[in-house]
Amino acid sequence: MSEQAQRQKALTDAVILIPSLEPDERLPAYIQKLVESGFGHVVVVDDGSSQEYQAIFKRIEEIDPRVKVLHHDVNHGKGVALKTGYRWIQENLAGISGVITADADGQHTVPDCVHLAEELEKGTRALYLGSRDFSLENVPPKSRAGNRATSVLFFLLYGKWLQDTQTGLRAFRREDLQFMIDVEGERFEYEMNVLIACARNDLPMIPITIETIYENENKGTHYHPFKDSMRIFKVIIRGFVKFMGVSLLCFLVDQGIFNLLNIAVFDNKIAKAAKYIFLATVIARVISAALNFTLNKKVVFRQQGGTGKAALRYVALAVAIMGLSASGVWLLGQIGMNSTLAKLIVDFLLYFLSYRVQQKWVFITPSA
Repeated sequence: MSEQAQRQKALTDAVILIPSLEPDERLPAYIQKLVESGFGHVVVVDDGSSQEYQAIFKRIEEIDPRVKVLHHDVNHGKGVALKTGYRWIQENLAGISGVITADADGQHTVPDCVHLAEELEKGTRALYLGSRDFSLENVPPKSRAGNRATSVLFFLLYGKWLQDTQTGLRAFRREDLQFMIDVEGERFEYEMNVLIACARNDLPMIPITIETIYENENKGTHYHPFKDSMRIFKVIIRGFVKFMGVSLLCFLVDQGIFNLLNIAVFDNKIAKAAKYIFLATVIARVISAALNFTLNKKVVFRQQGGTGKAALRYVALAVAIMGLSASGVWLLGQIGMNSTLAKLIVDFLLYFLSYRVQQKWVFITPSA
């Protein structure tokens, strides 16, 4: 097959999905270019636009038989609009290679969509992310700062460095449609949930460099910088906040049981006998560790099944963390650092490591 034929097949087999709320005249022109470029399917989801915008959607639907417009009676949010499109594609388009999502505000060029279609045709299962260059002068400061902050935070908590965490130009294979539908989220935070779900399920995320376009400083977008940024940050840190809450609770349980044993059982003998200190410490730590394991499994990481293996991995991690903590404090002590400060630094870093290891190894869901 010639290169031209391969490219045409890639476009024919791909679906462009565009969620839209009250679009301007750029959207019909954009869809016209997509159709002219050879894309086999274009699906537009009207997410509750008011009546005055229906003429635009009518014109879009009349561009070509390959264009389908779906409607929401009221605005539900970008996440819901994307899932509406995914379900329609899943039920009506059987032979496609995959789905490319694009925004309705003109940020994503037709050549960039073509590039993603060609990547889909290669057959590698992954989430392809159109990645913008935020070092360019035309990028609004709020967009540059927001993306850099989310990139750093995402890397710390999920171990994947993504230059553009908020890109709307994405592509994935048809076999991952149900996976995308099952991801939680209704509005802009849905797209961040997708990245988290991919990181947790080891679905590769591959950045594809695209043109960086911000027309009129991106004033046409329905993205609200403060409200939607806060929603996205909450999504990123939600699991870690639960993890910290469980840790604090178990610390209080550990301290409470130790002191309860001292007062009610050992009659304040702990201060006088090492065996009572050891016994109270072990009992308190076993109970608090069991609680920590259970809450992390069910509440933080929501693992289904696999309790026995997860428990063994949890114990192995706890032993390893203790060894790393002692070794780290010793090493920093060799260069002259105060042991109290060294322990604070080492244990702070190990806390993030523990979260990551529990997320990726201890509480993984067993394969069916």
